[in-house]
Amino acid sequence: MLKTGILNPQILSLLARVRDTNQLVIADRGFPFWAGIETVDISLVDGIPSVLQVLQAILPNFDCGSIWMAQEFLDNNRTDTQALFRQAAGSIPLNFELHVKFKQRVPQAIGLIRTGDSIQYANLILVSGPVS
Repeated sequence: MLKTGILNPQILSLLARVRDTNQLVIADRGFPFWAGIETVDISLVDGIPSVLQVLQAILPNFDCGSIWMAQEFLDNNRTDTQALFRQAAGSIPLNFELHVKFKQRVPQAIGLIRTGDSIQYANLILVSGPVS
């Protein structure tokens, strides 16, 4: 029985299948359903868990080379919220693009983890591999 780290067996299974340059989506509660993409829905109530909580749980065991977000995240959220995401990313480059372009990346993802987060455009695409 696991006692530390990620305990959710579906998330562990997703992470075990990620290879170099694969993508994993961590999405807020309003992110659309994507047919054909394995989705692990861990939303409980408004804000729980948050995208940042899931990111912080995953990063210690995930070789993440870059993170993508929607440009609209910057346009719709306060600087203190933006700073929390930058801080959580650490040395991993955060890239921003229009939400329409961001969603075009989603079909190539290995899977999607849906959270209870309600921060506008708080969706991430983690790209595996060394930091570029």
